[in-house]
Formats: sequence, C-alpha cells, structure tokens
Amino acid sequence: MKVPKIKTAVVLAAGKGERLQPFTYTKPKPLIPILNKPFISYILDNIIACGIEKIVLVVHYLKEKVMDYVKKEYGNKANIVFVDQGKPLGTGHAVKVLENMLSEPFLLIYGDVYVNREVLRKILLHAKDHENVLVGVPVENPWDYGVLILRDGLLKGIVEKPEKGKEPSNIINAGIYVLATEIFGFLSRTRISPRGEIELTDAVTELARKGRVKVVLIERNEWFELGKVWDILELNKIMLGKIRESKIEGVVEGNVNIKGKVIIGKNTIIRSGTCIEGPVFIGENCSIGPNSYIRPYTVLGNHVKIGASCEIKASTIMNHTHIPHLSYVGDSVIGEHVNFGAGTITANLRLDDKTVKVTLKGRRIDSGRRKLGAFVGDYVKTGINVSLMPGVKIGPYTWIAPGLVIYEDIPPYSFVKPVGKRSYIVEKLVIKND
Repeated sequence: MKVPKIKTAVVLAAGKGERLQPFTYTKPKPLIPILNKPFISYILDNIIACGIEKIVLVVHYLKEKVMDYVKKEYGNKANIVFVDQGKPLGTGHAVKVLENMLSEPFLLIYGDVYVNREVLRKILLHAKDHENVLVGVPVENPWDYGVLILRDGLLKGIVEKPEKGKEPSNIINAGIYVLATEIFGFLSRTRISPRGEIELTDAVTELARKGRVKVVLIERNEWFELGKVWDILELNKIMLGKIRESKIEGVVEGNVNIKGKVIIGKNTIIRSGTCIEGPVFIGENCSIGPNSYIRPYTVLGNHVKIGASCEIKASTIMNHTHIPHLSYVGDSVIGEHVNFGAGTITANLRLDDKTVKVTLKGRRIDSGRRKLGAFVGDYVKTGINVSLMPGVKIGPYTWIAPGLVIYEDIPPYSFVKPVGKRSYIVEKLVIKND
C-alpha cells in the first residue's frame, strides 16, 4: 500500500542525558552546543529543509530551556508543537502520549542522533512505498546498541544490547523511523520492561512479526549519536571537517600565524604571537592571546578568553569561559562560565599509554580513545596550578583549591580543598547570595 507524503515529524527530546553529565546538570541534552549551535538545531533544520509541515517536540527534563530556545529561533520558521512526556517511562511511552495527535504516518527521530538532510531525504523516499520504516547502520560495537535481525531487507527482530560476541548482526537501530499509526495499538499491548519502561523497540518488534517493517541501511559515516561526553568532541570534529573556506570577521593583530580553514566571529580579537591551526571555530566577542596556540579541531564559543601562553588542543570550550594564562587544555570539554586559575592543566594521556576510561551512570566505560582529557561543568573555578587527570568529570558550581591534582570525579556544588600536601577532601559548597 502506498502511504501519503510524510507531513509530521516527531522528535524525542525529553531525556535527562545522564551519560552527558556534567553538562546536562545545567542544560538539557538538546542544547549541548556543537560548533556553537545547540544540537537540536541541526535536527530541526534538516526536518524543515525536507519540507515536513509540522514538528512535534516531546520534552520534559529542563523543558523550559528547550522550549524557550526553539520558540525564539524557530517560531517563525516552522509549525512546532510541544508535548510534555511527564514522568519519563521510556521511548515507547514518549510516543504513546501522542496517540490522539497523530492520524497519519509520521517521521520519528530520537533527539540525540544526527543524519544530514540528504540522508533524511533518502529515508523519506523509501517511506513512499512502505508504511513502516526503520533505519539501520553498521557499527563496530553493536553490543552497545539494539541490534537488528534482518531477512530480505525486512526487520524480523531487535535484540537490545546482546552479549559481546553473540550479536545477531552488526546492524543497529539508528533511532530513526517512519511509522504508521498502527504502532499505537502495539504500544498499548507492550509490557513494562525490566528497567521499568515502555520500550518502543518492543512494539516495533511485534509490528515486524505481524507485518512488514522495511529496514533502510545508511553508512556509518552518515550517522552520529550524541550519547556520551566524548561524543561532543567527535561531533564537533565532524562538523569542523565540513568547513569549506575560512571566514574571519574579527580583528587579527600583526605577527599572528593562521593555517588551514578557520572561522573567527565578529568582535573577536586575535592578539600578536598567536598561532591557529585549522580547522578551528572561534565564536564572537572572544579574546585570544597573546602568544597562544590553538590547535586543530578546537571549538570556542562566544565571549571566551584564552590568555597569554595557553595551548588549546582538539577541545570544546563553551560560552563565557576564561582560561587566562599558562594553561594547557587537551581533548577536553569545558562548560560555560568556567574560570581556570593560572597554570591549570588538563592531562589527556595516561602514563601507561592505555585508553582512557570514564565513569558514566556509575560504570567505568572505556572511551576507546588514547587521548582524552577532562569534562568540566558550568561555573567551575580552579585555583592556580590545578591538574585534572584524563577522563575526570567536574560537576558544575565546583571550586578547586590551588595546587591539587584531581584523580576522580567531583560532584556538583563541591569545594575541593587540600588536606596536608598530597591529598584533598570534597565538601558541599554553599553559595550565599548577597
């Protein structure tokens, strides 16, 4: 049966994004900046470019921040409707709350996945001849995802996070669907999963057993998930690779060396003696240098200060952050309104040269990256000569006393102070408003 043109897109943007902490303590996952733009903007831009008439945005966690941004930036560009999921009970529940709103097949995109608009058009083209479409992508680590069981291009089942070495294929669920409204009937019969959620994949699996769910395969380099903290670095790297030519709108003093493709925003000043090696993105109203070294795959937001004799390598530094002088930041993500004391260092290489592990949701996860620095939340302050070891996460609104070496994650609102000469204690930080 030929289905009508897809007129509605649903974007699931309600989750807490716990694997993106410490940044999601203070901002919802859809607003994590990639190349100085909230991640949700890439999804919305591509949906609008494909001619879809209506977008339903399912929100909950820090929903006001998401809604305020989308209303401001897209209020005149698209018909966008917000639906509060309420208590988050899984992706299936997030879709089920829309049952009375949708009467025709719809595009469904998880709010933490990215494909470009050409790929999205390809998916919608396949949907012209199939009522239900699921997008699959081959990966090297399928055991971390929902793995697809396929036969003759059709879905036969989904196995969630199978044991390593026992996965039925290397094709995973990409988090993009076109679904007919019959999915709501399957969702109403879906049982609560062991983790206490209504799983969309359970309903889609039942749909595949009863009918036909077409699997559209896309290439691995056409799909990206913003799921873990180091994905911020990887997705910024991908976007930097798309820069075709330099654009310099700020002021560049004499004796500045710029190589490769570089974007420099308005009212930014690059001071004498600084070297910038692209691809690099520098936002507006920044101050860089003198004598600083900005290395490839670095992204600086707006109102960022990189002071004298600092080196920034393959890092993302968000708005209003100051790294004034004599600091090294490598392969790290630094949040908004952070202030580093002189000589603060983020170590990005283990002494034993092994890959760096990071604690996510209470588990130690191997990033697979040999070089990976620190993840510093919003409004953190460090004293002089603080060192952050590889893979460490610092919660927002934390203060770290001078001279300390931080080997473990620090929770939000902490005051880290020395005990003797070589150790420290973490206390709750109480901030008083005058």
